[in-house]
Amino acid sequence: MYATNVRDLKKDPRLALRQAEDAPVLVLDENQPNALILHLAPSMIDEERGLRPALAAALFKDGALSAGAAAKLSGLGYAEFVRHLDRLGIAVVGPDETSDADVSDLESWTLSSSRTPAP
Repeated sequence: MYATNVRDLKKDPRLALRQAEDAPVLVLDENQPNALILHLAPSMIDEERGLRPALAAALFKDGALSAGAAAKLSGLGYAEFVRHLDRLGIAVVGPDETSDADVSDLESWTLSSSRTPAP
């Protein structure tokens, strides 16, 4: 394992990236562990069940990426990425500030439709 500090990382981040190809690099901030740099082998990134889909799903779930941007990052097609999210139990569409009003309107409509006799 290599170690570097934030100051040296700012000067030459490429050195830490080269070192990470051999072993993890611990980044220290004021002599305290702050981050860990890991080299990601292409086979680990590009596989369908590899890091890209997992990272994209996490970023989408956290709201950092839109579904389209996350699908691109994942390396999957949009439909396959949506299926991937479904397998993970992550909703593609979530409630917003109008959801309660929409549900109320829908309930009113279904109640009024069920009371109206068919022609």
